Amino acid sequence: MKDLQEYFENTKGFGVLATADSSGKVDAAVYSKPHFLEAGTLTFIMRDRLTHHNLQSNPSATFLFCEEGQGYKGKRLYLIKSREENNPELISKIKRRKYTDENEEPVFLVYFTLEKERPLIGA
Repeated sequence: MKDLQEYFENTKGFGVLATADSSGKVDAAVYSKPHFLEAGTLTFIMRDRLTHHNLQSNPSATFLFCEEGQGYKGKRLYLIKSREENNPELISKIKRRKYTDENEEPVFLVYFTLEKERPLIGA
């Protein structure tokens, strides 16, 4: 997992987090790179919107990361939600950017275990 943490710390690009509800209806949303807070886990900061709602009934998610530049390089991470917390102090400490409306709705720190890692294309 250390290699993965270094990859995200040193690679520019954008990510999409895909989730599905309990009936299988899929959603995909643009997300920042994951945070690595504990050994064996990665986290995303999320507002109480559709992605967060889907994870309440279906803990599976996929994070697709496309590296900046020409071609199609990146990673696909297959994830299982392990837990979440509403910890405004920790979230404020680790978030990478500020929002103008950040106090308007609840924000959660959602923890995942990595089930499988694949390149963006192939394998």
